[in-house]
Amino acid sequence: MKAGRQRIHTSIPSLDDELKTMNEAATEYVWDPLVRLFHWILVATFIIAWLTGDDWLDPHQFAGYAIGGLVLFRVAWGFIGPRHARFADFVRPPREVAAYLGDVALFRARRYVGHNPAGGMMIVALLVSLLLTVGSGVLALGVEEAQGPAAGLATWGGGVVGEIIEESHELLANLTLLLVFAHVAGVLLACLQHRENLVRAMVTGYKLRVTSH
Repeated sequence: MKAGRQRIHTSIPSLDDELKTMNEAATEYVWDPLVRLFHWILVATFIIAWLTGDDWLDPHQFAGYAIGGLVLFRVAWGFIGPRHARFADFVRPPREVAAYLGDVALFRARRYVGHNPAGGMMIVALLVSLLLTVGSGVLALGVEEAQGPAAGLATWGGGVVGEIIEESHELLANLTLLLVFAHVAGVLLACLQHRENLVRAMVTGYKLRVTSH
């Protein structure tokens, strides 16, 4: 009799099992591990690069090279990675981006599983801005400090050219920072409009499922 009760008890699914099944049905695996690692390592290295600036050249230089490598990886992954990592999945024509931003302003924007059109545009803008910032930093390091891949340019053009490149590097870094702020604001707005935690999604890889993509 005891064994019979035990068999009946174990055959009934627990509440935890039912909740787990419901959660799995309501979510979709979107961000692969490499995209998530890229995102958070890029955040860390950008913070290091910004905080060190001209005061600590070695960590600033290391962070810059790391950012350059990360950007190149992300560009390659945008062509060969999984569906939602690919540029083809989230790069949209300007008119579609403008229409989406109009819907955002009216609080009626469609929810996307991957990047929305504005988010896709921001990803491309950030990648380009980061690449230009790193490139100008490499040139500045070579011209002014005779270090790095562009060290051979140390005597090219004199100090005036070095100052121009350095100013360009700082301008691009500031532009990138503005893009980062805009990106964060866009993420927070999307979290508010669609009532989902996008930061957690970039940690776990899972987002709420939608009926259409």
